[in-house]
Amino acid sequence: MDIVLCVDVTGSMAPVLNQVKEGALSFHGRLKAVMGRRGMDIGRMRLRVIAFRDFGADRDRAIESTSFLDLPEQDAEFAEFIAGLRATGGGDVPESGLEALALAVRSPWSAGTGDRRHIVVLFTDAPAHPLGGHTPRRRAAKSPSDRPPWWSSRRRAASASPSADDVFPRTFGELHDQWGREGRDGAVMDQSAKRLLIFAPEQQPWRDIAETWDKTLFVPSVAGTGLKEIALDEVISTIARNL
Repeated sequence: MDIVLCVDVTGSMAPVLNQVKEGALSFHGRLKAVMGRRGMDIGRMRLRVIAFRDFGADRDRAIESTSFLDLPEQDAEFAEFIAGLRATGGGDVPESGLEALALAVRSPWSAGTGDRRHIVVLFTDAPAHPLGGHTPRRRAAKSPSDRPPWWSSRRRAASASPSADDVFPRTFGELHDQWGREGRDGAVMDQSAKRLLIFAPEQQPWRDIAETWDKTLFVPSVAGTGLKEIALDEVISTIARNL
């Protein structure tokens, strides 16, 4: 099972970021326990985190990310990255959630046969800027010495280096194509393995994604409250129900 957590770390998330971080650290163990009670074994689990802010206001630290980490074997690297996250920035109300989602969709998912799940879980208390306005126009660097200016300088042992795959779509429609939709080319996700869970306010583009994207579940939150009304147990149970 591969899971990518896209987490809003702008200033409005400050009231609950410590709770989110604590929950992330216990995520593997709690999900395994819930799945066990359902008589299911999650097997190998790889977890990736993409923390995002706003390219318009926080261009030099808009994205912080890990590569896929094998848990529990790489718990220490995961904990080091999570501990370094700070809720700052954000500028205006919309954030760069669509860019984070685009990076998640293009993650290096596991391949092979058998039952697999490729799950993206996105947490935000804000709407998102349309793609193209603040989105970087150049490809990410292929080496650490040539990182683009938007890639955060805070690099940890767990962090992923930018790659040629870190290319942002220019439109919402292109991102939808990458997720996959009937009758259109361009899908990069395994269509049988993919799942998308969104914990966000009932604002655009999240409402549109919930209505038009397949294999997607939307859990509304209150805008600007840092997701404080959503408990980790609800997140874990939601993931388990949708496997």
